[in-house]
Amino acid sequence: MIDTQLLRDDPEQVRESQRHRGESAEVVDAALRADAVRRAAITSFETLRAEQNAFGRRVATAPKEDKPALVARAQELAGRVKAAQAEASAAADEFERIVGTIENIVLPGVPAGGEDAFTTLREVGELPSFPFEPLDHLALGERLGAIDMERGAKVAGSRFYFLTGVGARLELALMNLALQRAVEAGLTPMITPTLVRPEIMAGTGFLGQHADEIYHLDGDDLYLTGTSEVALAGYHQGEILDLARGPLRYAGWSTCYRREAGSGGRDTRGIIRVHQFHKLEMFSFVDPADAVAEHERMLAMQERMLNDLGLAYRVIDTAAGDLGSSAARKFDLEAWVPTQGRYRELTSTSNCTTYQARRLRIRFRPEVEGGDGATQPVATLNGTLATTRWLVAILETHQRADGSVVVPEVLRPLLGLDLLEPLA
Repeated sequence: MIDTQLLRDDPEQVRESQRHRGESAEVVDAALRADAVRRAAITSFETLRAEQNAFGRRVATAPKEDKPALVARAQELAGRVKAAQAEASAAADEFERIVGTIENIVLPGVPAGGEDAFTTLREVGELPSFPFEPLDHLALGERLGAIDMERGAKVAGSRFYFLTGVGARLELALMNLALQRAVEAGLTPMITPTLVRPEIMAGTGFLGQHADEIYHLDGDDLYLTGTSEVALAGYHQGEILDLARGPLRYAGWSTCYRREAGSGGRDTRGIIRVHQFHKLEMFSFVDPADAVAEHERMLAMQERMLNDLGLAYRVIDTAAGDLGSSAARKFDLEAWVPTQGRYRELTSTSNCTTYQARRLRIRFRPEVEGGDGATQPVATLNGTLATTRWLVAILETHQRADGSVVVPEVLRPLLGLDLLEPLA
């Protein structure tokens, strides 16, 4: 949720953010009208309640012969107070509904426009080239006995798979490398729930435009998460955090689930776009003043992973229309996939400023001169440090003519192999 004070003080900034995202700015005016109605209803209720309290004191001290009439008047006043309270509550609910549809305010410098309007910040590494016709990751995975899509579909349907043999070992090595790096950087490792309550899913902003991507268990009214960001964001719901010693940083390892609604016919081959995968997600709760620096810190950790895995990649500043409702800025890191001749997203990192924290009521008390200040919403940030999709770029980048794959040096101690060789 956006800052309602910003909405009142600088509605044009909110309108401009909506326009950058390609969304309607009219909702800003609707929110301002609803806010005025809400505030008037609250004032009316509080005035009537004060009148009721004063009248109650008059009744208590009135002569006995006057009380019947006064009590009747008090009952009539109580009815008016109850009606005013209901009106104020309804007005508050309507304001919350409308303002809740306004997406996070994009940060200065974020490119305006849709998915293709991103800005490339840098390209890193030499694009791989081969003196032979390279195989795609699925053909390699099948030769290595690493990926089995056919039996995945037999067991669970399309876009499911088995990682087998060295495929399973390679993913575990990758995830463990990411976990080691996270712990070294001071993040607390977490294995998170993958089912969450509706208020947690809504609080992170995932029940907006992309709600059709999420699996819902109707009988339990629980959602399957597409990232441990959701559970990690809800971990401190309703709390006041102590940030005196710096940000609270977590690394959540979880299975993730996505319906991939609307992606029919896209990336149906292999494990680029699947319904279930694993991910190690970084998540930070920080003083909003430190959020930009924290964002760069996450990005640097991701780039170090990609560099050490020997992958060519680029970093893009995602356009406003492709941010998602919670992010104020997002950097995508896309690795080169040789058989596709293009960069594909492997990971991203988002600065959600105070948007999620306001919805989840997560605050901190900043230190100010002369004592502690009033509580304020924290900023939240997230970034993926490793996920199943990374195997696509690793296999294709490091393949050899005989169908074997050279294991990146940083993974060898964790995998126990220097080379993945085709099955006999």
